Amino acid sequence: MLYEAFLTYLQCELNYSVHTVVSYRRDIDSWRRFAREHDICDDPALIDVNALRLWFADMAARGLAPRSIRRRLQAMRAFFAFLMRRRGFTTNPAADIAVARIPHRLPDTIRPEEVARVIDMPIETDDISQVQQRLIIDMLYTTGMRASEMVALRDSDVDTRAGRLKVMGKRSKERIIPFGPELARLIDQYRGMRDARRDEPPDAFFLTPSGKPVYYSYVYKVVHQALDGAVKAAHRSPHVLRHSFATDMLNNGADITAVQHLLGHESLATTQIYTHLTYSELQHNYQLAHPRAQKKGG
Repeated sequence: MLYEAFLTYLQCELNYSVHTVVSYRRDIDSWRRFAREHDICDDPALIDVNALRLWFADMAARGLAPRSIRRRLQAMRAFFAFLMRRRGFTTNPAADIAVARIPHRLPDTIRPEEVARVIDMPIETDDISQVQQRLIIDMLYTTGMRASEMVALRDSDVDTRAGRLKVMGKRSKERIIPFGPELARLIDQYRGMRDARRDEPPDAFFLTPSGKPVYYSYVYKVVHQALDGAVKAAHRSPHVLRHSFATDMLNNGADITAVQHLLGHESLATTQIYTHLTYSELQHNYQLAHPRAQKKGG
């Protein structure tokens, strides 16, 4: 099956994350479901641009968000590009389809004082669940790592003496992230409590109460519950802490190239979105505080 071969290629050869592959599968399944419902052959060798245009027109008519439509278009383009490279196909029927541009949207962030309130909130220091939850929040914000990278973190990747940890980023690229003594103390506290329950140190750094490695929805739930009611950001996900890390680093004078490497961005352009965010905050403060900014013309 060509669809399954494509998904296997993404996971095994391009080393895409499980979440990314699941997203591609969902988008392709959406096309195949539409084809079945409208008696369109979904054999990749017989799909033409007109069939795909019907699909995109149907999504637009149903009010699907432009971002979702564009993502599905990208999935189909990638699928046919794979077929051209690996299976001898000569055309990409998704290549010439155009969809509405997505309006630029700055990422949600959390103000430093809001993060501080969450991280500094008192906890029961002899309760491993509370210590672990605090560590998850603190580590995401202090290092800027992705939730998927945290899930994959091994115990041997975390070195509190050197104050650094190693993460496996996208495309299986490793990078080193430094951290300070405050996070190191919390790591050592959690590690000691975790290992007291085991005969030997585990391979995974973070474990569930049942002793299994944590997974994405576990981390998401911890973050969402910690931020809910405590911050003003519309989204309360692990990625908001990553956005906040980058924004606060740049606001405090960090070099953008250094932030790029800490985040594991392949392109500097991806990191530059946070400079737009910091400028927006600067402009907002200027308009509130400077007497000439509030002076009306005329």
